[in-house]
Amino acid sequence: MTRNLPPIDGDRFWSTIAASAEIGTGPRGGLARLTLSKDDGRMRDLFRSWAEEAGYGVTVDRLGNTFVRRGGRDDSLPPVLVGSHLDTQAAGGRFDGILGVMAGLEILRALDDAGIATRRAIEVVNWTNEEGGRFPPPMLCSGVFAGIHDLDWALSRTDQAGTTVAEALDAIGWAGDAPVGGRQIDSYFEIHIEQGPQLWEAGLPLGIVTAPYLARGLRIEVTGENAHSGPTPMARRRNALVGAAAVALAVDRVGHDYAGRDGKSTVARLEASPNIPGIISDRATLFVDFRSPDPRLTAEMEERIRASLPGCAADTNTEVAVADAWTFGETSFDPGLIELVRRTADDLGVPYREMMSQAGHDAYHIARVAPAVLLFTPCDEGISHNEAENTRLEDQLPGLQVLFGAVLARADR
Repeated sequence: MTRNLPPIDGDRFWSTIAASAEIGTGPRGGLARLTLSKDDGRMRDLFRSWAEEAGYGVTVDRLGNTFVRRGGRDDSLPPVLVGSHLDTQAAGGRFDGILGVMAGLEILRALDDAGIATRRAIEVVNWTNEEGGRFPPPMLCSGVFAGIHDLDWALSRTDQAGTTVAEALDAIGWAGDAPVGGRQIDSYFEIHIEQGPQLWEAGLPLGIVTAPYLARGLRIEVTGENAHSGPTPMARRRNALVGAAAVALAVDRVGHDYAGRDGKSTVARLEASPNIPGIISDRATLFVDFRSPDPRLTAEMEERIRASLPGCAADTNTEVAVADAWTFGETSFDPGLIELVRRTADDLGVPYREMMSQAGHDAYHIARVAPAVLLFTPCDEGISHNEAENTRLEDQLPGLQVLFGAVLARADR
């Protein structure tokens, strides 16, 4: 079947990427389409209209996860899922996540063009809040689907303005009726730009991901006391913002200490209250993540970070505590699906390299409940989570064709 695989329509696929790039544009030509925003709602509406025009079934669960279904010859069998996400970072690119959803849609359309009926249904899924930029943690709603998070807990997550996930879903009309998870799926495929420079530097069109980095996240709360920034003596100050800064430096130091073994630690978000001139902050919140290719190193990094917190508190006369924690990347990808992708790439003559994934993806969570595999394609200089993120159709077509062949083979199993 692979050698006779019909081609996908590259121009049609690229037109969906271009249409997405017009919704929620950023000031520098990328996208700023935070999850469950009005622009995310507009993009979801467009995606659903494409699916319904083609005659596919559309199911939306209570978290807005959206499943577009092309039926199979035996619809009693668990379906093959292909997907990623349509939300972006606040300063994001045009391809991160979006490529994987549009690739799935193009597979369905290409099967229609060729008149191919698969044994199993194929469903294209758009997962809500993969980025976690508005509602931490990342991969929130695929995590509920996989049984990692509780539904009510996810619905109660808030953004910086205090809006909950439940309220945001209602505001854009995307709170569905279907239960979240709890159903059988045969397998899950995800394709994504690499977001790093390995494929770009090697000049290769495809990466086959064998395992993820183990990543941990922490929400750290710092408590101080409001006071006037002028007359308050330095010795009496309990500045939560200064305490948070001490934590941020400690976290960054741990990353540098483990950099030789490819460990990385980041403070990407800091909130302070009341966060205005003239008054010392009484509260501050940091969102921390750290990761490495070796679970033992990730555990060591966490020990180092947690051990540094009492000293940060003492040095700044504040209280510092871990308020929340999460983990992703604990589950490796399915050996059978990895071998299927290898064989498909070999049959199609597409060169590839096997690699680990350093960024989080919904495939991490779905791997806990079904066989899953993750594919990478190159992006220019590995730039991502940046409006300058870029790639070209010719860079993506080899990987998309491999994805198509592997999904078709699995759907006919």
